[in-house]
Amino acid sequence: MTRVRPRAAVLALSSLAFAAGCNVGPPYQKPVPQTPASYKELTQETIKETTGWKVAQPRDAALRGNWWEMFGDPQLNALEEQVKVSNQNLAAAYAAFQAARAMVREARAQYFPTVTTSPAITVSHPSTASLQSAGAATVRTGTTTDYSLPADASWAPDLWGRIANTVRGNTAAAQASAADLANQRLTAQAELAVDYYQLRGQDTLKKLLDETVVAFKESLDLTKALYETGIDSDEAVAQAETQLESTAAQATNLGIARAQLEHAIALLAGQPASTFAIAPAALDTQPPAVPLGLPSELLERRPDIAASERLVEQANAQIGVARAAFFPTVTLSAGGGFQSTKISNWLTWPSRFWSLGPALAQTLFDGGLRKATVEQFQASYDQTAANYRQAVLTGFSQVEDNLASLRILALEIQQQDAAVKSAQRQLTVATDRYKLGIDPYLNVLTAQTTVLANQQTAVNLRTQQMTATVQLIEALGGGWDPAEIPTQSQLLSRQAAP
Repeated sequence: MTRVRPRAAVLALSSLAFAAGCNVGPPYQKPVPQTPASYKELTQETIKETTGWKVAQPRDAALRGNWWEMFGDPQLNALEEQVKVSNQNLAAAYAAFQAARAMVREARAQYFPTVTTSPAITVSHPSTASLQSAGAATVRTGTTTDYSLPADASWAPDLWGRIANTVRGNTAAAQASAADLANQRLTAQAELAVDYYQLRGQDTLKKLLDETVVAFKESLDLTKALYETGIDSDEAVAQAETQLESTAAQATNLGIARAQLEHAIALLAGQPASTFAIAPAALDTQPPAVPLGLPSELLERRPDIAASERLVEQANAQIGVARAAFFPTVTLSAGGGFQSTKISNWLTWPSRFWSLGPALAQTLFDGGLRKATVEQFQASYDQTAANYRQAVLTGFSQVEDNLASLRILALEIQQQDAAVKSAQRQLTVATDRYKLGIDPYLNVLTAQTTVLANQQTAVNLRTQQMTATVQLIEALGGGWDPAEIPTQSQLLSRQAAP
């Protein structure tokens, strides 16, 4: 029988260790999406004509993390800070990131050997009958004690990059989770700002309708006075009363939408809707100048696009894991310890035992399973790459949508303000002619309705302008920085999450 010397075993271990590091996975290359040179809606003419546009030059004029502060609203600032602290969707996303971070450490642990021990003290008493039936020449009865202190170690060197690709894939997944967390935070903050300005729009409409109700009450008093003097008819009084009550009903109805918006803000801020309240205040804020960068910067400024790109690298790493299954797995095992039937001799040199040796495992036939697995992950890679390119196209589309909205709204607001002035002038003329008895009250009624409708439209347009500004900031990434994605070393060292 050939004896295996420890030196030969050590040389074999060293050879396998040096062989470790051969990676059969494909190298990762970031997909290159189609990027326009400039935004279609961003020209010198539109920048001059549109409120709230600003080219981000130099870079220090770009959006920053607390982008909502550029609106200059302390109430909004306080609400946004609550989103970062109390929003439960963000808390769930943070927990998902922590789980993804732990999986990186789990994968990295496979680089190291596994060492186990199972010390035992076994007291046994053999059966005399069983010994006699076995034909033992001398039957010894009594109780014996066996003392054992074994230690076993096993290590599977990463010869083909299976572990390396698993670590790389889990790192990319954790980085995608970090970007998802940032994207959910941005989405919640933008949604809160949109709801906030829609609520302020409702407050402005309520103020407008309340003021209009007062004006209509004065018109009703005038109509009653003219009716009592015989100048006007009871029909005019009924018309004035109808207009007054219907307008008051409109003002009351605004409370439904406002309450729902207030509840939505409470939810985003992580507060119970039953104890949350925002004092009414009219919308008197102008949209801020939003710094716009080049389209190529959009790929670096949107966390959702960054998350999609990280998933592409994860899919690429999974191909390497699948390819490694075609190659043999080598496991190096070593065991040793002390074993004795006497406690006084338990930890002595003669009681030692040990074993050492490699083992190789190779799948010879699997019916095409490994090949199909590689094809599956290659298809998954193609899918994630397509999803990444689609995310980029979606980002450009959203920016262009909001740029177009702001450009058109800027012109429409100017036109609507002119329409309000014309309607007010018409109302003044109709009221004067009615007081002189030239025209019936119906003309005043029509002019009042026209003024109110145009004023409501003007308020709604300004609300849309504010929400479109918020949505543009969200489409631009909200000032997010790709440096916030943790590196592999930061994931392993458990540094603070983004």
